[in-house]
Amino acid sequence: MALVTEPAGVELAARLGMAVTRLQRQLRRQSADVLTLTQLSALSTVERQGPLTLGELAACERVAPPTVTRVVAKLEAHGHVRRVLDTADRRVTRVQATAAGRRYLTSVRRRRDAWLATRLAGLGAGERSRLAAAVDVIEALGTESGVEP
Repeated sequence: MALVTEPAGVELAARLGMAVTRLQRQLRRQSADVLTLTQLSALSTVERQGPLTLGELAACERVAPPTVTRVVAKLEAHGHVRRVLDTADRRVTRVQATAAGRRYLTSVRRRRDAWLATRLAGLGAGERSRLAAAVDVIEALGTESGVEP
């Protein structure tokens, strides 16, 4: 992959990075209520990739094992996750999302999507069209290879 060094490319990269960061921050604000952002992220990871051991979850979330232990304890207290024995090795405990946890994530996602849809509704048709085209490119940038599959 070639490194972009011309000023226009570097400026575009900086603007895009800042815009994505600001939008992500706004979306996170719409998501947080009962759970902290760390707890919400862990619950989302468990729902998407689980059941996971605490070590696997700590690695996914890039946090220390004591931190993930506290996060899972809070999620358990809210009824969003439960610990289950591994089917292959009964000595191993895994964390999985409960039905209540999945419902909670669905409500958070709906609230976040509604907020964003309201913001998009304020754009003109031309701006929405440009944004729709840009989303394809942004999605491709977010893949490991940086190109569409």
